[in-house]
Amino acid sequence: MKILLNPQLLLVFTVTILHRVTALAQCELSVKDHDKLYNYSLASPLPKFPHGILSEDGFYKVAANGTVLLFQLCSTMIFNHDPPMCFGCKDCGGPSHCGMGCSALVSNKIDGYPVCTTLGLPSSMLIDVLDKKSPHTGIIVKMSNNGPQHNCSLSVTVICNSNGVQGPQTFDTVGFCDYTTQLKHPSGCAKIISSHGKGLGWFGIFIVIILCLFGVYLLAGTLYRYFVLHIYGIDAIPNLDFWASLPRRIQSLFMSLVRRFRGPSYGYRSSYSPVNF
Repeated sequence: MKILLNPQLLLVFTVTILHRVTALAQCELSVKDHDKLYNYSLASPLPKFPHGILSEDGFYKVAANGTVLLFQLCSTMIFNHDPPMCFGCKDCGGPSHCGMGCSALVSNKIDGYPVCTTLGLPSSMLIDVLDKKSPHTGIIVKMSNNGPQHNCSLSVTVICNSNGVQGPQTFDTVGFCDYTTQLKHPSGCAKIISSHGKGLGWFGIFIVIILCLFGVYLLAGTLYRYFVLHIYGIDAIPNLDFWASLPRRIQSLFMSLVRRFRGPSYGYRSSYSPVNF
């Protein structure tokens, strides 16, 4: 039995899979605040949300006053039902697949006809924390599109809500075609990793540099004595007598310091102590 596949459907399916594969790397953010590391991974699966923050319908939708805002996070939009029917969808999938070639689209009524404007592409997506002083509150996802006439954008605020999802309810217009909206989702909650260590510090770096220089000195000196002076075996190490006596020198110094701070030990008599006969 032969199975015939529609080339257009196969192309759309392939592009969708590619966008889903790249979504993980595209929608990740790590922010360090003091001794904590906040990791966001919007497209990573969650127990109740296998696609992460991606809408299972293929798109988010919010409408007001005849304007319809459509978008998807971390991928292009997919319309299995209710596709946008509007003019001006050339750079977002074209008339036959309107909305499936971009990540954000707005439809406005102009002279009674719906006209679409592309607001964002997946490749233009930028992520940042909502509040740098409180990184755990959520993030902002911004996408943009440089159109032939206007540069448009959409900023989506994702509020951390571990209890469930609340889709976008309203949107605001900033400028000519810059839009903002908000939703609540568990993917907006960061995974927090505590990092109590503060690195080597300047003293640790100084010690590492000294040890590296000492290693270079030993290696260069040994090679010079071996190949130039033809001194072989353990005697090729430079200043071998000094290094061999170093433990004894350290021990003597340590015992001298101990005697200085503790004073004469019990039972010890100085040459000036009185003696009873």
